Amino acid sequence: MPKLIRLYITQVAWGFVISAVFVGVLLGLNVANLRGLILGSEIGLIALVMIWFMNGIVFAGVQFAYAIMSMAEKPKGPRGGTPIAHGFQAAMVQQEVKKKSRTV
Repeated sequence: MPKLIRLYITQVAWGFVISAVFVGVLLGLNVANLRGLILGSEIGLIALVMIWFMNGIVFAGVQFAYAIMSMAEKPKGPRGGTPIAHGFQAAMVQQEVKKKSRTV
């Protein structure tokens, strides 16, 4: 099996595992009374599978994208960029010192 296909399958599997953990946390914390809605409905199991599957698609895509982008070559040496100025020099500033006069 090609390495890219193996990478895709493993990252998709990890995405669905992360989705299962996420849905478990949602139900555990009872966000928006989701646990009550799923347990109190006749088709709660279908809703649970749909939530897991739809989140699994999203997390699998993100996981695969992160894996692909982290394979990029890291730059060696300092990063370039456009310099703002050729050189910085300290500017001399004249400052006036005012003495306060006290009247008693």
